[in-house]
Amino acid sequence: MKSLKPTKIICVGLNYIDHAKELNMEIPKEPIIFLKPTSAIIYNNDTIVRPKISKRVDYEVELAIVIGKECKNVKKEDAMEHIKGYTILNDVTARDLQEKDGQWTRAKSFDTFCPIGPKIVSDLDPHDLDIQLRLNGEVKQKSNTKNMIFKVDELVEFVSSIMTLYPGDIISTGTPPGVGQLEKGDIVEAEIEGIGILKNYVE
Repeated sequence: MKSLKPTKIICVGLNYIDHAKELNMEIPKEPIIFLKPTSAIIYNNDTIVRPKISKRVDYEVELAIVIGKECKNVKKEDAMEHIKGYTILNDVTARDLQEKDGQWTRAKSFDTFCPIGPKIVSDLDPHDLDIQLRLNGEVKQKSNTKNMIFKVDELVEFVSSIMTLYPGDIISTGTPPGVGQLEKGDIVEAEIEGIGILKNYVE
C-alpha cells in the first residue's frame, strides 16, 4: 500500500440510500464530491491523531476505487477498464469544524485523517460487498455496497468529466449510516468483504 502515490483523493458525500434515510435528506441527483489531501494518508495499524482544535472527530468507513490508467471523460460503460482495484478508506472528519466552516476542506484535511488499506483487491464485484466499522469491537456501521446511490462506473464517469484521473488516484465512494465519534485510546476497524480489515488507533 505504501507504494501507492495518488495525486489526489476524491471523496463522495451522501452516497448510501440508508445513510440518506438516516439523515432525513433527499437523494442527491448527482454526486457531491470534495477532496482530501494526500498528506492526510496513513496506513493499516497507524495512528489517527485528533487535532486539539476539534472537539468531535468522526469515523466514516468507505469503499475506495484505485485508478489504474490515466483517464478523462470516460463513459461509464468503459469505466471498469480504468480501475486497478479497490481498498478501504476511513474518511476521518472533524465534524464540529465542518459545521462551523460550512464547507469541508479543513474538517477533512488534517494529517492522519485518511487511513487506507490494508491492500488493493481487483477480483471482486464492488456493487455487492458487506461493509462495516467496529469501534473497540462494537459494530457501529453496517451495510452493503449495493445500497450506494451512484455506482462505481457512474462515479468514474462523473469525476473524470471534471478532472483527469491518474494511476493511483483514489475515489472514495461514501459512507453508510452509523457515523460516530472517535476518542483517545479507541481502536477502529473498518472492514469490507473481500478486502480485509483496516485497523487504526486513536490518540
